[in-house]
Amino acid sequence: MNILTKTLTLAAAASTLMVAAPAIAQDTGATLGFIGGFTGPIESLTPPIFAGAELVVKQVNEQGGILGGELKLISADGACDATTAAAAADKVINTDNVTAVVGALCTGETIGAFNGSGKSGNVVFVSPASSAPALTTLDDNDLVYRTTPSDALQGVKMASLLLSKGVQDIAITYVNNDYGKGFADALSAAFTEGGGTVAANLAHEEGKADYRAELGNLVASQNLVILAYANASGNTVLRQAVESGNFTTYVGGDGMVGDDLLTGIDASAVEGLIATRAGAPAGDATTTYEKLANDAGIQANATYAPQAYDAAFLLALAIEKNGSAGREGLSAALRDVASAPGEKILPGEWSKAVELIKAGTDIDYDGAGGSLDFDAAGDVDGIIVELAVEGGKFVEKGQIQ
Repeated sequence: MNILTKTLTLAAAASTLMVAAPAIAQDTGATLGFIGGFTGPIESLTPPIFAGAELVVKQVNEQGGILGGELKLISADGACDATTAAAAADKVINTDNVTAVVGALCTGETIGAFNGSGKSGNVVFVSPASSAPALTTLDDNDLVYRTTPSDALQGVKMASLLLSKGVQDIAITYVNNDYGKGFADALSAAFTEGGGTVAANLAHEEGKADYRAELGNLVASQNLVILAYANASGNTVLRQAVESGNFTTYVGGDGMVGDDLLTGIDASAVEGLIATRAGAPAGDATTTYEKLANDAGIQANATYAPQAYDAAFLLALAIEKNGSAGREGLSAALRDVASAPGEKILPGEWSKAVELIKAGTDIDYDGAGGSLDFDAAGDVDGIIVELAVEGGKFVEKGQIQ
């Protein structure tokens, strides 16, 4: 590359944060995509998740950048919808030419985005929030990973939690998609195996204004489990269940954990509502991340914010390890930086990691959300925590054993 060409290239890259040169042609720096539900049923959950990924970009650039240049992050709205996510993926992959994608968030959104352009583009996806078991069996050429545990685990832990509280029967209603069905199946199987009774297990469709008919088919138990989204059917089903007076105990999964869930609902009526979501174990990595996030003014423990931080940090490490902003070889590099053996890297330790990578030393990133040793399917182990609504807000109560 001659001096004039290089000068023009650098000037064009610096002119905007939203346009990046094709990944395969970048001499310095790299660009990540972020696909998430900025609109739709999880719109209140998405901003703090995105903030977790943004924090990584800020730290990388403050500590010398990536591949000798700047790390950029381009977002696109997947709306928690497979079709919308496919269009979002087409934009960030084929127009913006990102190296890899943080996302998507809803499982169907991730599958739609990956099948739309990710697989053909040889693009690594790391989702911080797609928890449905369907992702485990996705035909993905080892390109799709997640930093949150599968609902196969969350369902088991929710069942254990309810049984430990003396809840012997439940009625389940779930949003009719990969997330809802996978979670409901796991919960139902574990709850029954533990000696409980699933009095009803019924799907409901997203986007309806009235779920009273569905609720009428769930009254065989006064303990109602709602597996849906806070900004959509989750709120409507919960509100109408409260209005019916037919239920005394309410339970929700991770998609319900947002303060918007309680909009229009008498807080006293759902005081003590039980919920579950992915959490983080106590340790240096978690403590370090929480301090970094709090210092940056973001909500450290927001649902899936730690997992989004981990997804972005891992992808940045993998790009640096791969030595290129190209896509080829990134999956193998991701596995390398996420697992032993290697010198431990904590959240925020970007410059340390770069020095070790340049020296040819193996590294092993310890995540904000826990262990990130990917299995053959790109899944991770993890912990599930209990939350409860207290005083109109969700409060974390601790790890479910």
